[in-house]
Amino acid sequence: MKIRYAAKTDPGMKRTHNEDFYLTLDEEKLFIVADGMGGHAMGEVASKMAAETLQEFYKRTKDEDATWPYKMDRQLSYVENRLVCGIKLANWKVHESATKDPRCKGMGTTMVTCMLNGDRAYFGWVGDSRGYRLRNGVIKQMTRDHSLLEDYKEAKPDMTEEEQRNFPHKNVITRALGMRETVQVDIRPEGIEIGDTFMLCCDGLTGMIDDQRIGEIIKIADEDLEKCVTDLVDQANKNGGVDNITVIVLRTYEDDKYKEVAEKFDKKKN
Repeated sequence: MKIRYAAKTDPGMKRTHNEDFYLTLDEEKLFIVADGMGGHAMGEVASKMAAETLQEFYKRTKDEDATWPYKMDRQLSYVENRLVCGIKLANWKVHESATKDPRCKGMGTTMVTCMLNGDRAYFGWVGDSRGYRLRNGVIKQMTRDHSLLEDYKEAKPDMTEEEQRNFPHKNVITRALGMRETVQVDIRPEGIEIGDTFMLCCDGLTGMIDDQRIGEIIKIADEDLEKCVTDLVDQANKNGGVDNITVIVLRTYEDDKYKEVAEKFDKKKN
C-alpha cells in the first residue's frame, strides 16, 4: 500500500497570526494536526511544542528497547501504546512549560493524529480537532470531540440538530494538552481499504463547513490532493474564516495506481 498526501494551513480571515501547527512523519506514516490556544501568541508555541515532542518521541523509540516515560496499557497494542504514550509526553511537555514560564501560563493545544500501520489506521486525539474517513463517497467522522456539546449530546441522545446549533457553549472543550499534568488520550483503530481518503483538521475548518460539504469537496478534487486542501481552506475562508484553518488529506493506493497518479501530479510521497 502506498500513500499520497497534501497539507495546508492558513490564518483565516479574522486572525492576525496562526496558532495551528502540523507535521508529517513520512517514515512512520504519522500525520499530526495541533490547534494551539493561549494569550500573547502562546498558542502557536504550544501547538508546535506538542507536535515536535511527539515527533522526537517517535525518533527515539525506533529501537523497541528504548525506555518509555509511561507504562503500557495491556488492553492496547504496541502501535496504540506508542501513539498514546507520545501524546501523553507532549501533554507533559506543554504543561511543564506553561507551569514554569510565566509567559506561557494558560497555554495549551488540541491534537489529532493518524498513523497508518499495516492494514490499519490509528487515530489518537485530545480536544476537538478531528479525523475523518471518506470511503466509497461517504464521509465519516472517526473522532469524538472532547467538548461540552458532545458531553451534553451523550447525556441527551435525542437532542435535535437545531438544539445543537443553538447550544450556548458548543465551542468549549473539556480536554486539551497542557491543561493538567496528565491527560486521557482517545485512540481508535480502523481497517484500511485501498482508495480510502483520510483527513485531519482543526475546528477552524469544521466550524465553517459541514461534513457533507467537506465530503463533496474531497470527491470533486478526486486525485488532486493539493487542490483538495486548497479548496477546503478557501471554502472555510469564504464562509467567514473566523479561526485558523489547517487540514491534511491522505489517500491510499495500490502500487500501480500510485505510480500513475504520482506521475500525473508530480507528487511522490508515500
